Amino acid sequence: NRDIQAAAARVDQFIGVLQTTRAQFYPRIGYNADVSRNRATERGLVILPPGTDPYYSLYRGALNASWQIDLFGRIRRQSEAAQAQVFASEQGRRGVILSVVTSVAASYIVLRSLDRQLESVRASARNYADTLRLFELRYQGGVVSQVELSQALSQYELALAAIPSIEQQIVAQENLISILLGRNPTSIPRGNTIDELVAPVVPPDLPSTLLVARPDIVQAEHNLVAANANIGVARSFYYPTITLTGLLGSVSTAFGNFLTGPASTWTVAAGLAGPIFTFGAIEGQVKTAEAAQQEALAFYQAIILNAFRETNDALIGAVKRREEAEALAKRVQALQEYARLARLKFDNGYADYIEV
Repeated sequence: NRDIQAAAARVDQFIGVLQTTRAQFYPRIGYNADVSRNRATERGLVILPPGTDPYYSLYRGALNASWQIDLFGRIRRQSEAAQAQVFASEQGRRGVILSVVTSVAASYIVLRSLDRQLESVRASARNYADTLRLFELRYQGGVVSQVELSQALSQYELALAAIPSIEQQIVAQENLISILLGRNPTSIPRGNTIDELVAPVVPPDLPSTLLVARPDIVQAEHNLVAANANIGVARSFYYPTITLTGLLGSVSTAFGNFLTGPASTWTVAAGLAGPIFTFGAIEGQVKTAEAAQQEALAFYQAIILNAFRETNDALIGAVKRREEAEALAKRVQALQEYARLARLKFDNGYADYIEV
């Protein structure tokens, strides 16, 4: 299923963000090297001695390292937020899987229901065809009028007209299931009939704590954790950053002595940088993060309320649909008896075909 693949890719994206964030805990080590051909000015502040060649080559190479000390917890809070986003995206993937499974199951039940409807309509068409042949014989024998023959023909054509519509719905349902399964539209193999499918029994007195396993609730919870951690990230900008840097390399105008001792160079430095006047820039970031946290909290609470509503609707719906099915089954029995009696009255001349 393409939605599941997309959800899995989103998880990988946040894992990459987490890996990038955690890398800030460690020093960054790199290198640089360059070779250049230069010409020194003869009219600068430093006058070249007469006869000095102003053209020269410069060879440089160095290893460098830098490390930002997480003294005030900025990187830790960034890592916490990234970790929570990974968990949230994983729950989102689980939610997509459950949604797809639900859609496939429900669509398959609808498909088997349409199959049953098609069987019923085709059976009705066959019955109307038999009745029409009977009425044609009776009309030829002068037993029924042309009006009654036209009524039988009308009912037969009406039954035939219902078949293409249901066949179209069946093909559309098969195409929907195929897309849910990540396939090109094709026919769907059938299993049990709709009458053979048994609805699972929902156990009574389910504890509300089961809702904490819902992916949407867990996802909202982790999004709230990430939003809360982002407040700490924003507040850390009030404090200075401390950076340690180092460099070890060689610089020479001749390649032959490029790696010799006299050409070596090194630097060790510590840096401190922090804000003094930002004119509300950092305060604005903090307010933005706090507002995002309040939004995530409200969304989390709304998700919980919606979970209670959906669960209650599903439980009541299961009970009422079962009661509806039982009532409809009894109505079917009554209609079958009604049809039998109407046909019997018609055969004995006590009712016309409209009643049948």
